Amino acid sequence: MSAAAAALRALHHDRRPDDPLVLPNVWDAGSARVFADAGFPALATPSAGVAASLGYADGATPADEMFAAVARIVRAVDVPVTADVEAGYGLSARELVGRLADAGAVGCNLEDSDHGTGALRDPREQADFLAAVRAEAGDALVVNARIDTFLRGQAGLDAALERARHYAAAGADCLYPILAPPEVLPELAAVAPLPLNALARAGGPGPRELGALGATRITFGGGLHHAAMATLAEVAERLRAGRDA
Repeated sequence: MSAAAAALRALHHDRRPDDPLVLPNVWDAGSARVFADAGFPALATPSAGVAASLGYADGATPADEMFAAVARIVRAVDVPVTADVEAGYGLSARELVGRLADAGAVGCNLEDSDHGTGALRDPREQADFLAAVRAEAGDALVVNARIDTFLRGQAGLDAALERARHYAAAGADCLYPILAPPEVLPELAAVAPLPLNALARAGGPGPRELGALGATRITFGGGLHHAAMATLAEVAERLRAGRDA
């Protein structure tokens, strides 16, 4: 097991409810340095933010460009980086693990639905893929298994929990029921077999609140990139109007 992977995995355990693991989602080397310099012990990449920084729609970034962007982020900082690699880009488990290792990432998000069609993968097939990734990576990769049932309109807990159990048995380290309503997090956390990742969104509960509701790990998706671009748009407008930036 690499020291960086061990450090990232350890950050998920023995956390107080008021102190969840906050992983800022960074989209390039510059943003990564900002958050690493601020003292965050690990960072995550968002597919949406990286895509936007490269001029693509979310889900349309070619795999080669995504892995190259992750590698630039990893080179820029001295903290562990976990990468959003969507549904794996059609790569085999061996190819995916190799590409992540080449980029220097020690964790990954793997989602269980298709960006293009929105279709959910069969949970057993997804579990088989996760198990193959675990077998190839051993302990050198922290696997965050994204559960897209809430995203894709299956609002009940049963569908999410079925997938959670399959993915935990396959060797995932963390479960990410993206867009799970905050009010269901306590019940999810009470019965989920692994730490939960929750998405912090503008206007919603903050990291401490989500931690108190049962989330162990907090990420932001493309939200931080969106906020940064909104600030930059304000600067651009002031410049256009002839005011100081």
